[in-house]
Amino acid sequence: MMKAIQFEKFGGPEVLQFKDVERPAIGDHEVLVEVKAIGVNYADTARREGKYVVPTTLPFIPGAEIAGVVVEVGQKVKRFQKGARIVSLIENGGYAEYVKLHEMMGTAVPDDVLFEQAVALPLQGQTAYHILKTMGRIEKGETVLVHAAAGGVGALSVQLAKIFGAGKVIATASSEEKLNHAKALGADHLINYTEEGWEKKVRELTDGKGVDVALEMVGGEVFNKTLTCLAAFGRLVIFGAASGEPANLNAGGLMRRNQSVIGFFLPQIMKNPKLYQSSFEELLQYVGEGKLKLTIGGTYPLIEAEKAHQDLQGRKTMGKLVLTVG
Repeated sequence: MMKAIQFEKFGGPEVLQFKDVERPAIGDHEVLVEVKAIGVNYADTARREGKYVVPTTLPFIPGAEIAGVVVEVGQKVKRFQKGARIVSLIENGGYAEYVKLHEMMGTAVPDDVLFEQAVALPLQGQTAYHILKTMGRIEKGETVLVHAAAGGVGALSVQLAKIFGAGKVIATASSEEKLNHAKALGADHLINYTEEGWEKKVRELTDGKGVDVALEMVGGEVFNKTLTCLAAFGRLVIFGAASGEPANLNAGGLMRRNQSVIGFFLPQIMKNPKLYQSSFEELLQYVGEGKLKLTIGGTYPLIEAEKAHQDLQGRKTMGKLVLTVG
């Protein structure tokens, strides 16, 4: 048996239960990981509320990001041995003391990267990487608009945009504190999106040209306003719909300026192990070299997952929230 966080009904953070569950048994190509750090994400809260993009079967153990030590290997495993430091993005089950995963889904964690750092990368790091590079097709010298630039994906997107050669990064956030944080990460221009007319400021900062790449995860009115900020040949990448409001797209409007609206869903990237592994290794290298700074907004013992969810949804933190085990 092992300890885990599980919910048996949908609802608020209070439905999360710290309880004993069966420890997973591994197959020939799987490894058992003693979990040390777990990433907390909005996807976890959506699962808990029954609002995730795919159905959630109850009872359910949330958690898609884990880092820890391999304690058992299947008979046909070739990539890892006992004692290996490993990080992975999994479908679910991460809020637990132990997790099993296929050896191909694991990535070795360099000794100079902490587990709490590594676990900030599987979901948000990979998302930031691929919305900019794979989907946004960022090129050197281009201008990038990053919403919620002090959040998990946003903070990484600001930095990665610079690493990938962006000429200008325009960051939006909801407070002076968060904007200052985005500036410290390398943002060139700051805009408070709670103020009326923020989209006009974006256009002013680009001399009316607009941005080449825009990252959007709110939907509704924010999507519509972001679209007005797009330059000719610009790419708007959608990777969420936090407002729950639908985005109404006038497809004909895109034709006039050769613009693109592109959807992004990380599980599709995971279906390409070669692409997934190479980008993961690149991100870990950036962290080890000090090029990519990870903001850990808070660490909580596993038993306090309820509080972590409360703080995340209450927007009381900046950066990545992490659950720790042991």
